[in-house]
Amino acid sequence: MLFEPFDNGRLHLQNRVVMAPLTRCRAVEANTPNALMAEYYGQRAGAGLLITEGTSPSPDGLGYARIPGLFNAAQRDGWRQVTTAAHAGGAKIFIQLMHCGRVSAAANLPAGARVVGPVAEVCPGEMYTDTAGMQPHAVPHALTEDEIPALVAEYVKAAQLAIEAGFDGIELHAANGYLLEQFLNANVNTRTDGYGGSAAARNRLVLEVARACVAAIGADRVGIRVSPYGVFNSTGAFEGVEEQYIALARELAEIGLVYLHLVDHSAMGAPEVPASFKAALRSAFSGAFIASGGFAAASAEAALQEGRADLVAFGRPFISNPDLVARMKGDLPLAEPDANTFYTPGAAGYTDYPVAT
Repeated sequence: MLFEPFDNGRLHLQNRVVMAPLTRCRAVEANTPNALMAEYYGQRAGAGLLITEGTSPSPDGLGYARIPGLFNAAQRDGWRQVTTAAHAGGAKIFIQLMHCGRVSAAANLPAGARVVGPVAEVCPGEMYTDTAGMQPHAVPHALTEDEIPALVAEYVKAAQLAIEAGFDGIELHAANGYLLEQFLNANVNTRTDGYGGSAAARNRLVLEVARACVAAIGADRVGIRVSPYGVFNSTGAFEGVEEQYIALARELAEIGLVYLHLVDHSAMGAPEVPASFKAALRSAFSGAFIASGGFAAASAEAALQEGRADLVAFGRPFISNPDLVARMKGDLPLAEPDANTFYTPGAAGYTDYPVAT
């Protein structure tokens, strides 16, 4: 099943392999995609679905050095190079909209931007900046209820620019401790207004963003990524986490989102997402279900055959194996990635990995 086309009437893919979003930090000029990035995605277009690296819908969301944005015409035009390359290889491509929120260093933001979050509490830890090396995360401005509509509008504008750039859709990044999950997660979101204090209130921002993006570009063009048991960026599970996310999945299904992409980082040391919860989440969501987290070809095939997923995402193997689908299909050995070049500028460790011969 893994290498067979997928068509559920809404998604039409050349196979069931998904390239997971992978931060690579190559948007060196004004957070704008470039020809090197187009080459990178084009090399990996053997996947059924490519999901781009996290891309900020706002200057405020550019937490990391050299991550791309999608909030102006130049960035839209840069991304058009990427979508053209992806489509030339037969892949569909969704852009992941990732607002970093409080996971940010002020030195990484453009002039006039600010670090924001659900509360004014600093995210523990540090991050790299090109200008000053490692720096602590900045103190975020706690978004007021009156400021939320403007934030939602930024996502809508980015979604519209994505379609103009030739993307097949967007993925809302509500995982891994970034802004949307900062509102979802009870360990981070300690608000007591309309966007915090209960499961329904914590889900509210994600649902508002999802509804607004669906209204702007259509439900078949909007997916979402979640990580209920993730611990990245000081999140972690909390009391009632499963009930909250099952309710969220049901409401997202009612809105009509095209897919739900579940993160399970247990292969990288995070707590395992219980199988029973995965099944309940899949049952609650009527769209396509993407599984991710430490899969190889055989385990991905098993997940598909057993009905645990419709599609399977692969992350790090795609970094060093641009022809990953062909290698898995031919049972060829996989190259190991060089972690030293994951986030460095330039072609080294990015577009120079060879294909199998």
